[in-house]
Amino acid sequence: MNLFVTREREGGGFFVDTPDLYAARRRADYVKAAAVELEVEEKVVALDVGRILLELELRRDKERAEAEAPKPVGPTMTDVEREEALELLRDPKLLERIGEDLGRVGLVGELDNKLVAYLAATSRKLEEPLAVVIQSSSAAGKSSLMDAVLSLMPEEERVQYSAMTGQSLFYMSGQDLKHKVLAIVEEEGAERASYALKLLQSEGELTIASTGKDPATGRLVTHTYRVEGPVSIMLTTTAIEVDEELLNRCLVLTVDEGREQTRAIHERQRRSRTIEGKIEREERTRIRRTHRNAQRLLRPLFVANPYAPELRFADHVTRTRRDHMKYLTLISAVAFLHQHQRRVLSVEHGGQRIEYIEATEGDVAIATRLANTVLSRSLDELPPQTRRLLGEIATMVEGRMAEEGVERRLVRFSRREVREWSGWSQTQVKLHMERLEALEYLVPYRMRGPLVVYELAYAAGAALGTTGPWSGSAGAMSGSAGAMSGGDRAMIPRMSGDDRGVERAPNSLKKAANGTSSYSRSEFTLQVPGAARSSS
Repeated sequence: MNLFVTREREGGGFFVDTPDLYAARRRADYVKAAAVELEVEEKVVALDVGRILLELELRRDKERAEAEAPKPVGPTMTDVEREEALELLRDPKLLERIGEDLGRVGLVGELDNKLVAYLAATSRKLEEPLAVVIQSSSAAGKSSLMDAVLSLMPEEERVQYSAMTGQSLFYMSGQDLKHKVLAIVEEEGAERASYALKLLQSEGELTIASTGKDPATGRLVTHTYRVEGPVSIMLTTTAIEVDEELLNRCLVLTVDEGREQTRAIHERQRRSRTIEGKIEREERTRIRRTHRNAQRLLRPLFVANPYAPELRFADHVTRTRRDHMKYLTLISAVAFLHQHQRRVLSVEHGGQRIEYIEATEGDVAIATRLANTVLSRSLDELPPQTRRLLGEIATMVEGRMAEEGVERRLVRFSRREVREWSGWSQTQVKLHMERLEALEYLVPYRMRGPLVVYELAYAAGAALGTTGPWSGSAGAMSGSAGAMSGGDRAMIPRMSGDDRGVERAPNSLKKAANGTSSYSRSEFTLQVPGAARSSS
């Protein structure tokens, strides 16, 4: 530290240096030099230096006490606000209310994405929260989805950054992220922190050893920094290539980029310029306040799933080990959100009382419907935007086949034709078609000069629908029925295709044209012993 001393006399006088006040020799050297410079006795300077040291000690103790003092949990609620929040949490149609309220705060459509993102943010209070990556093209609305959901979460329980350095997460103070939502606007801005994010999601905490200077001795010592979790992570990205290890730890959401959705967004934008739109914006403040208060009223209860032993899940690829946990956590998040509509149970163990709620059949059904969309997409080998372009190409080829009366293998097309048909930019078409070519969905034929034309590579036995997360031969998955891991009841996928559960080469490409994934997507049917069980 810089220590500046002056003497009030005619002509003035001063002395400044950077002494180590905790080192007696250096402190004595400073006192002696200052006394000579100011022409005063050493004991006068020593007395003032001692007072400064004591004052600094008092200030440091005060700062330490303030840092260690428990921080307020959140703003206090009035009785009216509390009742409004409880009324929301006790609403039998709570998820419908959430979807409607997210629409009223400005998010158009995207019902499943709304619910999954809201449930993921709510899961921050669970022991193993969900993480979400929202992937879409530029200007499609991914940030709007994340911002709308975050706006309904309490301010003190969310942390949002535009970018992060590689080591920034390791040096956050102990509980800065515990049971909070960590949102990063663009995944590219957190690329250097990817390793820390993966550890935080998997391990629930971060620990790093770093060298630093001991303030007492001045010697280099090893300091340990620990950041506690768990934390719910939320990212957005326009990138096609995302860190695979990070991606398979997250639920992948894709924004609706269809024409109808664009038209609905335009209508909402025009309405915002009317007086009715102004009134709706004023109403958003109340909606956000109610949801934030409702989130504050959710207690950290354990969610027991009595149906868990009876559930089944695909096991034909290794990554379903993580997807299975996401599915179970999604069920817990649905039940946790409805805790004010559940009876709180308790059990004594080891002298401690454990309170918990139980997931209902209805909770399982809701989570299954959402997982059927989200988890199926996460196992697709094609990114969502690439899958969408493949659907556009398939529609174009089907039209050419009907118009020219030729087989699919004889239809050739160029990138320019794809751009004109789809309306996509040159950069987008080039990027996604290169990905399709690499995965052999498209076969290139080089013509004279630089021109390259393509064939849509759909051959019997290699068509879409043979490698999905729920498809495969009867022997591809374990389980009592030879189809999936787990028991022989509860969540049973109805496979499309033949009796073995594999969807063979389709007669047309209508599914691809509608944006359907390349694999056979299951529809779960709930079959639980004891049909009389209540789902409320």
